[in-house]
Amino acid sequence: MKAMFGVVSLLVALVIVGLLAVRQLKAVGHAGGSAGAGAGAGAGAGAAATLDGMPAVPAMSGSGTVRAQAVQLQNKVAADAIKAMNDGAATRSEAADK
Repeated sequence: MKAMFGVVSLLVALVIVGLLAVRQLKAVGHAGGSAGAGAGAGAGAGAAATLDGMPAVPAMSGSGTVRAQAVQLQNKVAADAIKAMNDGAATRSEAADK
């Protein structure tokens, strides 16, 4: 009985880990279909597509190295943060003038 419970527990844990792995792979666009279909699905999803309520990551331009893509993403995030801060400052300035 103890061995049966151990095997069932191990199978349940394996199923949970497998489901989490598939979910993570889908989130980064590597799961499902053939290799060609998986690569195209992540790039063509567009900004409006969502997975579990999370917005899709926009496709990076070019097929450079991972390092180049990381630098490009960091620069985009920095530019977006600066734009958001400037927009917030402009809104506060307009509100103070009223």
